[in-house]
Parts: sequence; C-alpha cells; structure tokens
Amino acid sequence: MIDVTVENFESEVIAASMQTPVLVDFWAPWCGPCKTLGPILEKVETEYAGRFKLVKIDSDQQQELAGAFGIRSIPTCILMKNGQPVDGFMGAQSEGQVKEFLDKHVPAAEEVAAQEDLAEAQAALAEEDPESALERLQHAVATDPSNDDARYDYVKLLLQQGREDDAKVAFAPVIAKAGTSRKLAALKGWMDALDFSAQSGPMAGFDAKIAANKRDFEARFARARKLIAEQKWTDAMDELLDILMRDKSWNEDAARQLYISILELIEPPRVKVADGQIPPEDPTVATYRRRLSSVVLS
Repeated sequence: MIDVTVENFESEVIAASMQTPVLVDFWAPWCGPCKTLGPILEKVETEYAGRFKLVKIDSDQQQELAGAFGIRSIPTCILMKNGQPVDGFMGAQSEGQVKEFLDKHVPAAEEVAAQEDLAEAQAALAEEDPESALERLQHAVATDPSNDDARYDYVKLLLQQGREDDAKVAFAPVIAKAGTSRKLAALKGWMDALDFSAQSGPMAGFDAKIAANKRDFEARFARARKLIAEQKWTDAMDELLDILMRDKSWNEDAARQLYISILELIEPPRVKVADGQIPPEDPTVATYRRRLSSVVLS
C-alpha cells in the first residue's frame, strides 16, 4: 500500500496503471467507514499477489487530487487501467464485494503466473539456457492453457530443439485457431513443412527441376519448405521471393503467406522501451520485410 500525493501521482498511479491495475482509495483519518474498508483492501491486495496495486490518497491532505476525481464522499475507490479510471465504488464494502469488483477487471491468478513464467523463459533464453526456458514455458502452458502466447513460445522452442512429436502434442489444443491467428498459423506452416520434408525426396531432386525450368514454382515452393524444415529461414525466403517476383499471387497466394509465416517465426521478442519510443526492429526481419514489400508493390 502506497500513500499518494500530487508529487508522486504520475509515477505511482498513471504510469503504474499502464502495467498493472491500480486501485485508488480516497480516505481520511476521521472517516469511520474508511477504517473498516482500509484493512480489507490491504488484505485483498496481499491475497491477489501482484494482480493489482493499492494506493491511498488522504482526501483532506490532497484536496487537489480529490477534486480532480470529483470525490464527493469517502471512502471512494477508483480503479485505474492504462492511465484512465475504468470503474469504482463508494462506501464500505465487504471482502467478498471487493473481490467481486476486482475480479471484473484484474487478470486471473493463472494469467499472472503464466506471464511470470514467460518472462523467466525469455531471461533463460537470453542466457542460452533452452532447457530452463522450456521448463518455464511448459509450466506457463499448464498453469494457463488459454495463454496462446505462452503456447506459441513453447511449441516454437520445442521445434527449434528438434522435439517435433512433443511440439505436435502441445500444439494440438490450438490447431483450430491456426486459421485466425497469424502466430499459430506460422507454427502450423513449420510443422507442415517438417512433415513434407520427411515424406518428400532429397533436395537434389528439386534443384534439378529448378535448373531445368526456373518457372517450376511447385519445385521452388517444395524447396522452400525443405529449407524451413532445416531452419534455413533466409534461404527459404529467398526461394519464395523468386516465386513472387515472377508470379505475385501464385497458388492462391501460398508463397507470400509462407514468407509472412517465416517472418513471424524469426522475429525475436520486442525489447521494452520508454513510453513514446519505438522498439528497434531486428535487422534481418526488417530487410526481408522490405524485400517482400518491394516485390509485392512493384
């Protein structure tokens, strides 16, 4: 619990609410109902373990802030998200009522735990410890099965480690979403390429077909899929560009769609930057995105 004044309001409430919901409790020392509500709010904050942040504003001492929020009676609680008030209540509330109010707005405990696992997994990858990252991602998926971001990172890392069977098992619950999610479609395209590569002939056969006919787009597309199976991403995109330069919409846009899937797969997580700044783009992704645009728009 934090006491907020005009001086720290921007950092403790506005900025903080961009990351975590902030419950602002307007109170005063002489207010009887405030003395009842305050301990309940603090108890719930502890139980929710980071799912929201509680701050208190003494409406007598901070009349400017109380006036800005139009406070007419106390206790009054205002919930802030993304720098804006989204809901609130007046008067003393029971613990159950406070939790019912919060549960409409704050992330579920499973979601918070999964996000923590995701952050730890990214840290492990930065330290080149894929096994620890896999462990954290597996835990994230088990904790919050509806977290598609965690599942995407988990399946992707399994594929990068060559654990195709495990990846297919982990991907199965969301395979139906591949038609509506670009990230999940990219994973499906990778797994389809692995299946194709295992069932098709050697690369030399496709090389021979292309040497005999540079417009053999079926052979070029097959070669690109085999390169994807080998995780030779830029080589695969170069092959797909050869198709697109000659026929932008070949095979119902199959080459462009697979190219976009590769961009999705190779793009690293965006680094966090200060508000108003644009995170740097990976140079390889940026280069191949420009190449695609120049071909498609030419």
